[in-house]
Amino acid sequence: MTASIVGWAHMPFGKFDAETVESMIVRVANEAIADAGIAPGDVDEIVLGHFNAGFSPQDFTASLVLQADPALRFKPATRVENACATGSAAVHQGIRAIESGAAKVVLVVGVEQMTRTPGPEIGKNLLRASYLPEDGETPAGFAGVFGIIAQKYFQKYGDQSDALAMIAAKNHHNGVANPYAQMRKDFGFEFCRAEGEKNPFVAGPLKRTDCSLVSDGAAALVLTSAENAKAMGKAVNIRARAHAQDFLPMSKRDILQFEGCTVAWQRALEQAGVTLNDLSFVETHDCFTIAELIEYEAMGLTPKGQGARAIKEGWTQKDGKLPINPSGGLKAKGHPIGATGVSMHVLSAMQLLGQAPEGMQIKDAKLAGIFNMGGAAVANYVSVLEPAK
Repeated sequence: MTASIVGWAHMPFGKFDAETVESMIVRVANEAIADAGIAPGDVDEIVLGHFNAGFSPQDFTASLVLQADPALRFKPATRVENACATGSAAVHQGIRAIESGAAKVVLVVGVEQMTRTPGPEIGKNLLRASYLPEDGETPAGFAGVFGIIAQKYFQKYGDQSDALAMIAAKNHHNGVANPYAQMRKDFGFEFCRAEGEKNPFVAGPLKRTDCSLVSDGAAALVLTSAENAKAMGKAVNIRARAHAQDFLPMSKRDILQFEGCTVAWQRALEQAGVTLNDLSFVETHDCFTIAELIEYEAMGLTPKGQGARAIKEGWTQKDGKLPINPSGGLKAKGHPIGATGVSMHVLSAMQLLGQAPEGMQIKDAKLAGIFNMGGAAVANYVSVLEPAK
């Protein structure tokens, strides 16, 4: 049984002093239910993606979704967490509930509020997505972890500063057309490439423009079976999904390989019966530009060590052979951790139904690939989406 996305909601990502985790959950939950054209009482199960890790003092949040409507009271509600892939973990759990027949309608919500946390605490909270016995004292927090990865990549394959700046510039350019993006400014290659007062080095060779944003935000979607979706106003089918979990310590693997990413992509593409060349676009996890670069290789777009070709030869631009992050990615859109994977599914569904915002829409999009990653390629989730026929 295939699951289908039949409704969604997506608030802009950014810094919102007047919002709370609860208010954002309630907002997108109500909007997604209304968008699906169902009543709140039609929901059989609720899945909330919320990383938290110290960002919010309220750590027991699954039941906050019930605040959206009294008719949700007594529905099964579960919070899931898998680091920065928390949103996709929630989506995939909802899909399993549909496929197993345990639920006919599932509401999936992803949320995070990060900007109220002081800077040093943000780094400490994010480091909880790493292996603390080895990485717990890393300077610059999680950026430091990826700074180390970037340094190792540069040592093995040469200085990739141009490629990283091109990835940052691409994603910022794409983000201008995304009304949900936290940063809608086209910085250009020269700004992203040059180190300066407004773009200082953060960790290793990574500059500020190489790092995703600290964000507040939420997104939600409604799932049902493909059969039930035929009677709905719109539907996007989950053609395939895969989840590959790798070792947490980077010392137990070749961190430049992102092997879990490769395995997840291989499983999902095989399940879908397609190749990478069949995809119309990909939304991938660019928490740092070096991550997107390595993901080009891990997904099979280029051989190992040659990821720079994909960006330098224009393959991943919106008009390239495989547009990557037409939304602006985490780099421009923002990265409210629990919401990110849900956001990727919502924006991909919009693309496939021709409902993406003007300027962001990929022409004749027929098949979408999504890669959402938790930690340094530890939790790896891939989804393949297509419009219902």
